[in-house]
Amino acid sequence: MIETGGTGRLWLLSGPGSSYAVHLTERDELIHLHWGARIQLADAEALAAEPLPDGSSFESALDGHEEYPVEGGPRFVRPALSVRDAMARGTEWCFEEAETEDDELRLHFHDSVHHLDLTLHYRVRAESDVVERWTTATHVANGHTGPVELLRADSAAWTLPERDGWRLSHLHGRWAAETRLARTALTAGEKVIGSRRGHTGHHHLPWIGLDAGDAGEEQGEVWTAALAWSGSWRIAVQQLPDGRVQATGGAGHDDAGLVLLEPGESFTTPVFAGLYSDGGFGAASRAWHAYQLAHVIPDAGQPRPVLYNSWEATGFDVGEEQQRELARRAAAMGVELFVVDDGWFGARTSDRAGLGDWTANPDRFPNGLKPLADEVHALGMRFGIWVEPEMVNADSDLYRAHPDWVQHHSGRRRTEFRNQLILNLAREDVREYLWEQLDALLHSAPVDYVKWDFNRCFTDAGWPGEPYPQRLWVDHVHGLYGLLDRLRAAHPGVAFESCSGGGGRVDLGILSRTDQVWTSDNTDPLDRLPIQYGFSQLHPARVMAAWVTDSPNGMLNHRVSSLRFRFVSAMAGVLGVGGDLTAWNERELAEAADWVELYKAIRPVVQYGDLYRLRAPGEGGLSAVQYVRGDEIVVLAWLHSQSFGEPQPPLRLRGLDPASAYRDPVTGTVHRGAVLAARGLRTGLVGDLDAAVFRLRRI
Repeated sequence: MIETGGTGRLWLLSGPGSSYAVHLTERDELIHLHWGARIQLADAEALAAEPLPDGSSFESALDGHEEYPVEGGPRFVRPALSVRDAMARGTEWCFEEAETEDDELRLHFHDSVHHLDLTLHYRVRAESDVVERWTTATHVANGHTGPVELLRADSAAWTLPERDGWRLSHLHGRWAAETRLARTALTAGEKVIGSRRGHTGHHHLPWIGLDAGDAGEEQGEVWTAALAWSGSWRIAVQQLPDGRVQATGGAGHDDAGLVLLEPGESFTTPVFAGLYSDGGFGAASRAWHAYQLAHVIPDAGQPRPVLYNSWEATGFDVGEEQQRELARRAAAMGVELFVVDDGWFGARTSDRAGLGDWTANPDRFPNGLKPLADEVHALGMRFGIWVEPEMVNADSDLYRAHPDWVQHHSGRRRTEFRNQLILNLAREDVREYLWEQLDALLHSAPVDYVKWDFNRCFTDAGWPGEPYPQRLWVDHVHGLYGLLDRLRAAHPGVAFESCSGGGGRVDLGILSRTDQVWTSDNTDPLDRLPIQYGFSQLHPARVMAAWVTDSPNGMLNHRVSSLRFRFVSAMAGVLGVGGDLTAWNERELAEAADWVELYKAIRPVVQYGDLYRLRAPGEGGLSAVQYVRGDEIVVLAWLHSQSFGEPQPPLRLRGLDPASAYRDPVTGTVHRGAVLAARGLRTGLVGDLDAAVFRLRRI
């Protein structure tokens, strides 16, 4: 709901449980009024009547109060917008008009020196408290012939109410150890997270949480924000000298230059979405999950199938008959999607050759992929394929034909990671080539699923001959988005997975174009628990791919774990299997089939239920998550390790009706909702690396 007050210069946006308000002063300064619990229009008007604090020659009255701080004028905070042309740097805005259409508010401003229009966009979807914000800058062709450079154009600035103190939550990590949750006191100054690598990155997820230090999993006020962008990005959280807190965020990693606007051109930032919740971090997560399922993820109403992926079984040693045998074993286990990973194309017998040549290796697949895909379908499974379209090996037909198509600087050595270079998707000819190759691939065989990988970061992001080469950083991402959008439109039955060496490209932007993400290359079931715990702060289980692989885990830490522990760990998301099934004995295959059957039974609850994090994974001890969907309850519990004589605490369940009874369909035991909430559920787990699944149904 969007309401207008204050003689047409105040706007109040409200969701079911929160409100967001701004107003315009007589000097056309857009002032932030409120972001928090739901208020009425009269309340917002009363806030607008309060004068700004007096400034001084050393402090600005606007700092910490302005809705979208810019460079220029009486401001000292980090600007969300920095502009320059041949005449001037900085901006001075005059308000032009406000537009309201359905659930979107647009506030229009103009700078007469740069001939630049600025539009601030706000949107609150029905039944959601998520506030979507983004910005459009347009260079007006008004006799001004020179270009305008946007050095920085953030999507939004978020202003927090005054509290005694603040705590910052964010998700950090590295390759194979992504999305680790950190919570620290926010001190005076600035905390900056982001990626300078050309993709979202393994080191930080573009999400922040702020609370007054008193919020818990299920209580307290929490403000969170997430950026929908899959390239380099930056979020800066600053505590100002007066104690107020403001956070800005958007595309790009520094102020060296973002885009160059010729007269008539526009730049629209990605969405930076924010959410207020008074129910702690758990309620905030559930609200984010519901928002993504309803408004971000394509085809979110379709549950994700159980998949098998061949990579850890075969590596690059891929062959048609070997894949057929794996497919037969996977089908007998109950797998629903069979994916052939790297090694099926070109001269790809190692990571040194073949990237860019997206046709089946004739020695390995003499008749192409269709015979294998047809057999996979005959076995009752869907067929998937791995690609890495943005990359090229120097040893490839594509690179030999077009060495100028990669990112590079003239006269400089071309950096190779994993023996590969990055194609410049900002170029139209590169995008058209990839479209033709991938469209042909998807027509050559009945492909149902594409695992889209990205296995290195930008290093030599040059574009010889381009007048403004900095635009590569943004236009590469737009090129990726456009290519995915085009492929989805032409092949609506094909699902896509975002992968970047695991969790290197996970954000709301890529999730609006893909059906799930590869959470981490780390498939160790114990290591995955904190990764999945952090991932769940923002993203739902419906998109979180998780595999069961071999034990001991030879790729990583050589830990030995039971099939039970591996399956229960992976069942917290979209279940997959990635082990060498030809090495599994009959007992293991039969047990795996039972786990797959159980997962299918609980899948609607896991992928679409409300998530409650009952106990966080840590150094030893018990951890657990719970899902609630209607009358169905699922609890997944893991015991990391147990000291001698150490009892395991009961799990106090949440989201239950205290007046109802709940039956365990396996044992027939009946529990009272009030008892489960107050005293808890005993898991019976013992020893090291034990795990269990509990199901309850309200009666």
